[in-house]
Amino acid sequence: MFYDLIKQKSKEVFPGFHGIFIHTERMTFAFWEIDKGSSLPAHNHMHEQVANVLEGEFELTIDGIVQVLTPGTIATIPSYSTHSGRALTACKILDVFSPVREDYK
Repeated sequence: MFYDLIKQKSKEVFPGFHGIFIHTERMTFAFWEIDKGSSLPAHNHMHEQVANVLEGEFELTIDGIVQVLTPGTIATIPSYSTHSGRALTACKILDVFSPVREDYK
């Protein structure tokens, strides 16, 4: 399948977190545009997650370890690891989840 992200409808999942979601049989790709200052509350889920910052600076905490992610920085988040974050600037982030995030459909 082919997708044109410009033609996809964005959905605000958390305040300031606007996402476009592409689902395969086993993965979900989340293309986020995040407003500066927006926070992601501490949470965990069964999904493995890989976060790739494309633009901006995002402070991510995984199991109590804090790191500022910038373009080219990738974080891997194991299943059920508690994580949270905050956009230090406006950001674009690509998250990949496995298995599929049914809640993002």
